[in-house]
Amino acid sequence: MFGAGSGVGWNSCHLCQALVSGVAGCVAECQVSGERVGLFICCLRGSNPQLGMKLLFLASLRLPTGNRTTAQRISKYIQSSGHICILRDIAEFKSPSQVSDLINEQKFEAVMTIHLYKGGKLLLGSNVPYGVIFGGTDINEDIQDEKKHEVMETVLQKSRFLVAFTDQLKKTAEMHWPFASSKIHVQPQAIVTKPSTKFNWEEFLQSSGIHCKNIEAYVFLLVCGLRRVKDPLFLVDAFSAWHKKDPRVYLIIIGPEVDVAFTQQVKAKVKNASGICLVSEKPQEELHAAMRNSFAVVNSSISEGMSSAILEAMDLNVPVLARNIPGNIAIVKHEHTGLLFFDPSLLPLAGLHVTA
Repeated sequence: MFGAGSGVGWNSCHLCQALVSGVAGCVAECQVSGERVGLFICCLRGSNPQLGMKLLFLASLRLPTGNRTTAQRISKYIQSSGHICILRDIAEFKSPSQVSDLINEQKFEAVMTIHLYKGGKLLLGSNVPYGVIFGGTDINEDIQDEKKHEVMETVLQKSRFLVAFTDQLKKTAEMHWPFASSKIHVQPQAIVTKPSTKFNWEEFLQSSGIHCKNIEAYVFLLVCGLRRVKDPLFLVDAFSAWHKKDPRVYLIIIGPEVDVAFTQQVKAKVKNASGICLVSEKPQEELHAAMRNSFAVVNSSISEGMSSAILEAMDLNVPVLARNIPGNIAIVKHEHTGLLFFDPSLLPLAGLHVTA
């Protein structure tokens, strides 16, 4: 539930004003520092980071997820700093030996990867230095699996540096691996928003299944890949009940089908729910345009590293409703840069009234 005394009216403007001022600070804090990138390159090379270096960057690239967006952004920044950075999908490799062969063939000088388990396990046979960026599910979820925990510990031992997007991620990692504390650097991630100028909101609504005549729809947008850790089903009953009370309220869940079995569960649930629409992933610029036109962006994740969707919504000056979890608390200050909630059924009772 919300904190005592919460009475935020969307038309009162104080939340939006807080967003305009608070978001600027949050986004500014999340800009990638050239000095910090230089530090990481120096950790890998052990010498002058100003000299060009050939890097291999491993990340999940097949689906349009937050990790892919992050990897592409960081890779582009590294290249703009005078280094060669080649992005490769971790799904291309079945064993560490395949990565080692690629490193030797292409003469890479170092490797970076996102995700301590998925990416890190492929680097265990590497004969060049490497650094790892925590993805979120590695520290929040995989860490609970004994076998994965063991693999990640070995990766930590051999890595030159590690990057956590939040202080909480670093603290969690330190609790399990105190020896790695000095290697872990906290660097909030950056985002870039480029809403499409050709995007048509009315056409988007109609294609999503929302047909409103003579009334304004209040669309809440949940941007997530369909997998259990994102927990989109957490919101369905609450928003469906809200829609029955106020037909102007809709929830659109938009993102790729990451977990096939779970996707079927979501589709079955949404099919029988009122006011809930399921939309496949969109190109980044169209997604940003949809976010900018929405009433608010919602996050329902069980755990997060640092949600790109939340940061993007803030950058677009769109109100944020986020599940009260450590990863979201790190970037959302309740009633200042967004609203945090435990129980979505209480959203209509917490002052989130929509008025004509």
